[in-house]
Amino acid sequence: MPVVAVVNRKGGSGKSTLAAHLAAYCAHNGMPVMLGDVDKQQSTQAWLRLRSTQVTPNRSPLVGWTVDPKSVLRAPTGVSHVVLDTPGGLRGFDLARVAMFADAILMPVCNSVFDRESAAACYAEMMTLPRIASGRCIVAAIGMRLDARTKAAEVLQGWAEQQKLPFIGVLRETQNYVRCIERGLTLFDLPAAKVQDDLNQWVPIIDWLQPILRPAPRAAEAVPIAAAPVPAPNGSRFDSLKPAQGSLSLNRDQTLEQLDKVAAAAAPPTRAGVMNRVGSLLGSLPVPRFLQR
Repeated sequence: MPVVAVVNRKGGSGKSTLAAHLAAYCAHNGMPVMLGDVDKQQSTQAWLRLRSTQVTPNRSPLVGWTVDPKSVLRAPTGVSHVVLDTPGGLRGFDLARVAMFADAILMPVCNSVFDRESAAACYAEMMTLPRIASGRCIVAAIGMRLDARTKAAEVLQGWAEQQKLPFIGVLRETQNYVRCIERGLTLFDLPAAKVQDDLNQWVPIIDWLQPILRPAPRAAEAVPIAAAPVPAPNGSRFDSLKPAQGSLSLNRDQTLEQLDKVAAAAAPPTRAGVMNRVGSLLGSLPVPRFLQR
């Protein structure tokens, strides 16, 4: 179950707007999604109540849930994706708990010295957490409420490079976001022709998230039939973090002589071959991603 968290210690950075839009994108693209609200202000839950009064073209459910910090991962039945809206001032054990279960963290950053300094301190703490430092949870910044007539985007881009923090996109200052959120809607709920310029700004953000939102099938799920070990297909950079699994599949009609040739050429010892087959079987079981960690 992919989990994307929106994190920034600075209040008013646009976390709830970003989380609501990402959840709506998932719902529109056939991903049953939970918009979890860890923030005591419950901003996204208020937005969902407004949304319930609207007719939206969602292909999949978008459900809300007030997340108890002690049970962040207990998503409702039928949900395949989770978007978490987190409170300002997140640090210490609370930040570590979110990072422990998230696959990706988006950090919305406005262009002011206060916002940049706060975001830099938050990112520095994140990089001390093993799950983030090892790349199992990836982090990126997004410029929020930027005036296209200024060099704000360039300033944030330069700041992110100094922090060695991926900077994946900017969202401009526009009343389109304000009007949508006040009605319980997002840009993804409106006719594309009316908000095309703003939707275009979401393209690099969604592209960066695609390996998380739509992960490639695990190598162990494939059932190859071959006389020698079949290497796992080359997947995304996230697949390289998963345990390597191999299998040896043999046709029933092979003779003992053919088996001897295969064993001499490439196959592991008999016991190892059996363990590989058992490992492949276990790897194909539908074990929840949280337990795999």
